[in-house]
Amino acid sequence: MSLDKIKQEILKSYRSDGGINHLDGLSLPSREAIDTLAQDLIHLLFPGFFRYNEFSSERLEELLEQRLTLLHRTLAAEIGKCLMSEDTTDAPRDATAEAERILSKFSVIRRLLQTDVEAAYVGDPAARSYDEIILAYPCILAISLHRIAHVAYERKIPLLPRMLTEYAHRQTGIDIHPGAQIGSHFFIDHGTGVVIGETTTIGSHVKLYQGVTLGAKSFKVDPQGKIVKGIKRHPDIEDNVTIYSGATILGGETRIGKDSIVGANVWLMESVPPHSIAYYKGENLMVRSRRDHEKAEG
Repeated sequence: MSLDKIKQEILKSYRSDGGINHLDGLSLPSREAIDTLAQDLIHLLFPGFFRYNEFSSERLEELLEQRLTLLHRTLAAEIGKCLMSEDTTDAPRDATAEAERILSKFSVIRRLLQTDVEAAYVGDPAARSYDEIILAYPCILAISLHRIAHVAYERKIPLLPRMLTEYAHRQTGIDIHPGAQIGSHFFIDHGTGVVIGETTTIGSHVKLYQGVTLGAKSFKVDPQGKIVKGIKRHPDIEDNVTIYSGATILGGETRIGKDSIVGANVWLMESVPPHSIAYYKGENLMVRSRRDHEKAEG
């Protein structure tokens, strides 16, 4: 086939398959720009860790002001592009103000991240220092960007939250939807293959291992056959729960009670009471109180 023929076929596709075109449309956020923005946000959260001499104690206020000014300008520009993609009749939102709202949460986010780093240090006997965890543990990048993206998600900013968490997903193999609500002292050990859905809630002092899925059952559809959006689809994980590698927990009505353990490769679509352990014995799923299980094992 000649190049001219190929060109005509592609032009025909552009005209007939318009749902995947963005011709003559408003400017969209750049993935490259969002990736760079994600890195800059991480540097602001963990000053001095990822850029040599980015901050020094003597010039901390001056350097922070410079960094904040530049970051605010970049964040506002990308938020502006995201807001232009909204299909709404409401009054246009101020991208500069939205950027300020996100950055205003950084002190709160840093306090939460301090607990996440602590949870990794306490929860992993191989961890030698906080520095090692911040520099080398993939969960810190994934959780940090999720906590920022969640703020943008709650502000109903389109595109940006998912683009931030997808940057973390590509870098770490950890897929956390920005809508998920996550408490303090959260640790994902190893991390690869973890999936946390949009309407998941996770309490404090929760530990996940690699390959855990907190997902949805089959999706409800409307009379036209379209998936119903905006409903609770993913499980709730209460405080002090540990979920081991390869476990799959599905459904918006599924709740894992506090102080419970879910064993490796367990498949759950039903709730587990507090202070329980769920595991396989042969091919049978066992859900027992941790006290009874420990007595039997002892």
